[in-house]
Order: sequence, then structure tokens, then C-alpha cells
Amino acid sequence: MSIAFTTGDPSGIGPDLAVIYSQKNDRENLLFFTDPDLLIERAKILQLPLNIVDSPSASKPGDVCVYPVYTKVKSNCGLLNAKNSEYVLEMLNEATNHCINSKSEALVTGPLHKGIINKAGIDFTGHTEYLSQLTKTNKTVMMLATDGLRVALATTHLPLKDVPSNISTESLKETIKIINDSMINFGINNPTILVCGLNPHAGEGGYLGTEEVEIIDPLINNLNKQDYNLIGSVPADTAFTPDSLKGVDVVLSMYHDQGLPVLKTLGFKNAVNITLGFPFIRTSVDHGTALHLAGTGNISLGSLETSIRYAKMLINNA
Repeated sequence: MSIAFTTGDPSGIGPDLAVIYSQKNDRENLLFFTDPDLLIERAKILQLPLNIVDSPSASKPGDVCVYPVYTKVKSNCGLLNAKNSEYVLEMLNEATNHCINSKSEALVTGPLHKGIINKAGIDFTGHTEYLSQLTKTNKTVMMLATDGLRVALATTHLPLKDVPSNISTESLKETIKIINDSMINFGINNPTILVCGLNPHAGEGGYLGTEEVEIIDPLINNLNKQDYNLIGSVPADTAFTPDSLKGVDVVLSMYHDQGLPVLKTLGFKNAVNITLGFPFIRTSVDHGTALHLAGTGNISLGSLETSIRYAKMLINNA
């Protein structure tokens, strides 16, 4: 069996990650969903050997097993092209079907560019949302992890002005349940989840916002009576201090830029994006396309290797 890897936008560093990772002696069995001609061309630019082979269990450095999906137009390093947006989504479609049909044990996704996909006239907010539609999954949770910290999100890729209206008792309850149930795959039973408030100072008793007193705190109290182990709501400006994080397995942030800046400051290049709630394991690199670095070879494999390591751990714990 193999782990599926989609290389993301062809003009970014996703193809570079594939080529450079293939040079390692101690690598996992990856099946690359990508354009083989793109990889060959990128390898030439990077001046690295590359050989397309039939088996994911390739043994020699430079060997790659490819599930071919072809770009619509020729791609150039660092130059986005909306005409290749369909190619990017086709990779995801094929890799998702592969995982659903148990032909691959997990999906690791490379970086894509949301803006250029939308410029092509396709309504696209992110991997997590798109894969949810493909798999007909009603509710998923986006969680990023690095050594010493896991941060899950109550909302994902939304404008800040839309966050409060998307914080509801039912949605938050589903999110917490998915986190709680998923932690068993990390070897954690009855996890301790720290729940951030939405507003400054967690609303200051309702004077700086009412979401805590009306939604978040009553739900925490109710779930703790059902043997959950929730802490909060905790003001986000103190939630990530060492004292607050003692004994905490996951921090639940109310929105994207509340918790992720802390995690990425702590573990950038060594963090992983994990989707909880899918019918298969999905992890992703924690960085973008880095267009200015495409074709230079001046990139880190850290996040990719972390994504693969977490995927393998979750496979073993499933």
C-alpha cells in the first residue's frame, strides 16, 4: 500500500518537494498524483535525477511512481496560470477516489493557490472544504500540529466579519465531538481540550461580546457533565502560555488567525495540517506555494516529512 501525494499548483514548490523527496534513501512509499512531464522538467531545472517507475516501493534515489494527471497548459516556475486550475482539482479528485477505494492508505496534499483557482471562475475556499464536498462529509475539523502543540479550528477560511455568525451551539458541539473522538488515533483517550473564547478577554462576562456567555461557556459546562474534559472559555491572549497549556492535548481556536499564528511561530517548516472527520486519513503541508522559490532548490522538506510522519502514525493507530 502507498500514501497518495498531490503536488498542488504546478508553478509552485509542490513539484520541487516531490523531486527532492524522491532523492532520499529512507523514504515512504508515495504515489505521486501529478503530471510526470512536469516532474521530469522540474528535476532538470533542479539538476537532480528522476526516473518514473511502476511501483511506489521504489528503491533507488530519484525513483518516483506517478499516477498521471496532466496539466492543461505548460507550467513555468513561479508564474500562476488559471488554465491549470482544473488540473489541480483533477489531481485531488483522482487521489480522493484512490483513498476512498482503499487503494492508498492516506492522502498528503501539497500546496495550491486558492486565488488562482477562484480567478478561473471556480468557487474554492480550501482543501478541507473541497475534500468535504468530494467525500460528502457534512462536518470536518481542521487541526494543525507540531511538536508540543495541536490547534484545531471552530471555523476555517472565512472573512473575520463572518466568524461570529458561524459560531453556534450545534456546530461547536459537533467540532468538539470530532476532536474528542479523533484523539484516540493519536493514542489519547479522554483528551483535555482548551477552548478559546471568541472575544477579547473571552467577552469579559458579556461586556466585550456575548458569544461566550450565550454559546461557548454553557456548551462547555454541558459537555463536561457528559465526561468531556474541556477547559474554558479561555482568553486567547493567555491560552498559549506555558501554564495554560500544561496537560492540554488540543487547543480549540474560534477562527483561523486566532490560533495558527502561534502554532506556526512555534513549528513553521515542521508542522502539519490534519483533517479530522474524513473517511480516510488526510494530512497536508502547513505552507503555501512559495512561488518565488519554485525551481531554486532552496526549500525545506520539513513540513512534508512531518505530514508523511503523521499520516504513517495515524495509519498505524487506525
